[in-house]
Amino acid sequence: MGNNKSHWENVFATKNPSEVSWTQKYPKTSIDYLENLNLSIDANIIDVGGGDSNLVDALLENGYKNIWVLDISEFALERAKKRLGEKANKVHWIVSDITQFSTDIKFDFWHDRAVFHFLTEQENIDKYVTLVNNSITENGNFLLGTFSEKGPLKCSGLEIKQYSENTMKHTLSENFEAVKCFTENHTTPFDTIQNFQFCGFKKI
Repeated sequence: MGNNKSHWENVFATKNPSEVSWTQKYPKTSIDYLENLNLSIDANIIDVGGGDSNLVDALLENGYKNIWVLDISEFALERAKKRLGEKANKVHWIVSDITQFSTDIKFDFWHDRAVFHFLTEQENIDKYVTLVNNSITENGNFLLGTFSEKGPLKCSGLEIKQYSENTMKHTLSENFEAVKCFTENHTTPFDTIQNFQFCGFKKI
């Protein structure tokens, strides 16, 4: 993935949350989906590409005890830790490129809003699909959000891969069953609209 790490470190070092398109004040879609799963507060939850997003805050507020946040940018995670203060000690923080990540932990819920669509080469897409399959518990859950076919072609200056409901389902069809798919318009801090494709999956 070349210089992606330096790219993202620079983005988070030079821009505030109000200056990046993916910022959400409250991750309602993700939290609503998670709450419908009725997982125990001891469930293992990972937010891939969590950066300095507010999902971790909402997870902590809801009482979840086993939370991992992974991002390629150390700067982004440091910013999230600073925001959380003492609460940051309750979270497992991982600095890693997702295509180079490996773990023995089995997750009950894997969350990815806008990392997967940056994987444009088939080799990296295959790596990710294998990783998520190996890292989720039997009957575990996976919520994936990418730019839809009506969404942008680039993000933060990088090419992305758009997905429709069908292409997303097909990409994960070997080991995952789609439970719920939907599109959603995300309003950026600049008052532009980005159309996302979401699918919630269950491991089969």
